[in-house]
Amino acid sequence: MAFPIAGPGTSPVLYPVGGVANTLAANGFIPEIWSGKLIEKFYASTVLTAISNTNYEGEIKNKGDKVIIRTKPTITIRDYRADGLLAIERPVGSNIELLIDKGKYFNLALDDVMDIQSDINNMSLWSEDAAEQMKIVIDSDVLLGILNGATAVFNRGATAGKISANINLGVTGTPVPVVAKSPTTGQVEIVDMLLRMGQVLDEQNIPETGRWAVIPAWASTRIKQSELRDASLSGDGTSILRNGRLGMIDRFTIYASNLLPAGTAAGLAAGEYVLYAGHAHGLTFASQVNKVETLRSEQTFANLLRGLQVYGYKVIDGQALTQAIVTAP
Repeated sequence: MAFPIAGPGTSPVLYPVGGVANTLAANGFIPEIWSGKLIEKFYASTVLTAISNTNYEGEIKNKGDKVIIRTKPTITIRDYRADGLLAIERPVGSNIELLIDKGKYFNLALDDVMDIQSDINNMSLWSEDAAEQMKIVIDSDVLLGILNGATAVFNRGATAGKISANINLGVTGTPVPVVAKSPTTGQVEIVDMLLRMGQVLDEQNIPETGRWAVIPAWASTRIKQSELRDASLSGDGTSILRNGRLGMIDRFTIYASNLLPAGTAAGLAAGEYVLYAGHAHGLTFASQVNKVETLRSEQTFANLLRGLQVYGYKVIDGQALTQAIVTAP
């Protein structure tokens, strides 16, 4: 006889009316004979640590819910004339607030009976999965939150470029169709799009070292189908088609992510995707609380595993970030 499971009819009621029913038995954590090997689980790649800085994390680690970031003022250079009066300038820089106003958590219960009768370490498995899920959720949040964070006109849109003002990076409603090669009218090669984004950063005097680009998986396939699959053009001993490594293109370290904003769920039109490129200087991330703990449940005989991450992020320099709105014809 299987061990009895609490449910909506339990007295006292552990699961309130309208609440989630107990699914321990349904999910297989009261074993009869179960394989000790679990099916391997794969997770979406996260990129946040590679594209952002944590320069201000230490200042809010122990107290405070925001950091006031002071920016350097721009000094005016004037013409000098002999025997002329010198204009006096009192430089004033602007302030940026980094708020620690976001939090994500998980809270899991492992009943004592289930723990004893289970032949696998549930807590260990759950904590590993929770850590991966936390990274995925926060990555998705940040990648969506920085949409349109690049400096307007100069670093995004159909007339980007601080100097040239004629670089078409697309806008929602009028995206740029991106292909691997041999574009027709209105289409752009994926490598050309990356070159455009590189030019936008060049015209903003963003350092070449430390640049990154995040693209969706289909765009990385376009790159592998492009002329760069020729090793002589990519500057590598082995073509990217053979080694599967995108590496660097036009000073960008390329990252592929399935967590980028896309379609109507991101406020774009159906079939539209965003490409990001920039420098870690432009985006800052800070985590104030990152805690995982176990404790005894007060409501039942069980151990609780819960975790909390409190964090904030900010585009502190929109000139160091650029975006393109594209489609995949």
